Amino acid sequence: MAIDLFSIQSFLFFFLLSLYLCLHFITSSKKANKKPGFKTYPIVGALPEFLINRHRFLDWTTEVLSDCPTNSAVFRGPGKVHDIFTADPSNVEHILKTKFENYPKGTRTITLLQDFLGRGIFNSNAELWKVQRKTASYEFNTKSLRNFVMENVTVEINTRLLPILSKASQTQRVLDLQDILERFAFDNICKLAFNVDPGCLGGDGTTGNTELMKAFEDATTLSSGRFMYASPFLGRVKKYLNVGSERKLKDSIKIVHEFADNIIKSRMELKIEKEEDLLSRFMAIDENSPEFLRDIIISFILAGRDTTSSALSWFFWLLSSKPEVKQNILKELDEIRVRNSKKLGETYSFDELRDMHYLHAAISEAMRLYPPVPADSKVCLTDDILPDGTFVGKGWDVTYHTYAMGRMERIWGKNCSEFLPERWLENNGVCKQESPFRFPVFHAGPRMCLGKDMAYIQMKSIAAAMIERFEMDVESKDKVPEHLLSFTLRMKDGLFVKVKERYLGEIDLGTIM
Repeated sequence: MAIDLFSIQSFLFFFLLSLYLCLHFITSSKKANKKPGFKTYPIVGALPEFLINRHRFLDWTTEVLSDCPTNSAVFRGPGKVHDIFTADPSNVEHILKTKFENYPKGTRTITLLQDFLGRGIFNSNAELWKVQRKTASYEFNTKSLRNFVMENVTVEINTRLLPILSKASQTQRVLDLQDILERFAFDNICKLAFNVDPGCLGGDGTTGNTELMKAFEDATTLSSGRFMYASPFLGRVKKYLNVGSERKLKDSIKIVHEFADNIIKSRMELKIEKEEDLLSRFMAIDENSPEFLRDIIISFILAGRDTTSSALSWFFWLLSSKPEVKQNILKELDEIRVRNSKKLGETYSFDELRDMHYLHAAISEAMRLYPPVPADSKVCLTDDILPDGTFVGKGWDVTYHTYAMGRMERIWGKNCSEFLPERWLENNGVCKQESPFRFPVFHAGPRMCLGKDMAYIQMKSIAAAMIERFEMDVESKDKVPEHLLSFTLRMKDGLFVKVKERYLGEIDLGTIM
């Protein structure tokens, strides 16, 4: 066995060395394609450019699309591998709505994510997806959901988030705000959807359940990393040998699966018959196996944890270098508080959150530049032509590039790279609704995010509470954080901040519950 393993390793080494020398020769050639779009070379297609730029994949592909007349480009890989990248709103509408049935999740995507997400709502098509979507929609449409979300978020903010920030202010401790927000979101979605409190953000100013948080983070990052392999063959070899990132991924998935399995086991032992939350609705369907219920749990944790925490992390980083935006938010909060005779630090109601138009605009603007899900891929079932004239062949992948769309002059004007919340406001100061095909942050069409309203409620509640009570000094605020391309757009090294209370001694958290 040792000889076989050595032979495989030797083969991989010389294969990669030969590939490297070949690519080095090709990329230095003066015959490289100078036309707009991805540079394509004989035999290997655009693979050399991909290998050189995959560490900055989003910015590289954004630059390519910016130079294309229709903001769309064909990526030709070795052999017959093709992928269409687009940042054109008309194409996005075509893919996600007009020809929805012709652009499902691709087999490659489903296969690469199968180990972690199984057959959950974000990794399924057709009837399996429709059943999950329909079941989940009942929960998100209930009249009590709004109140439950408000109560749950309020309790989490006042008993966990604010105390940990207050303690950091008193001890002058530097916090990783991204980590704090991820822990908050993890606890919140688990309590909302499954009536379980994992206790990732402690109520005593500490953080807990670190193993679970680390495992979930690794599972998402390493699963998405499978898409960055130069060749699918290399990924399959690593998985077969259970080495490197594939071994770490397997160990992480095991921890996450055990957490979900324990939730299911405890709920089954209680024999709850009433459909009181998302999980109980799925458990009421007899044909749903424990394994399928586990897929449901993991998918909704992913949706609830990673998206809002990613959006708020980038929001607070952007805010750190825009004091005028922060002052406008504080002014709006002060006006709402005075108008409704609220005390400083008192929890805002749903209607008051809805009146926070400038804050809503600022969060939307942050997501325009740093969308939680920066790109999404589908597969074309039958030959098609996109509205901009781009041909798409049967079996080709089609990727709509949300990150690039936020940086396209054709969509947002010459100031598209600026953080400017005012672009979202009408003349009367009301935040306008943008087309989901120009701003597909919450997806669009039949797969439009069910939790969009819930996400805004949570993000505005958190942002208002934090901005009103604390000044946050972001370290390295003048340097754009390097992003980590996972399922969501995370900051590679976190977001480290020093916290200082604005109104020291004026707010007693215990009196506003």
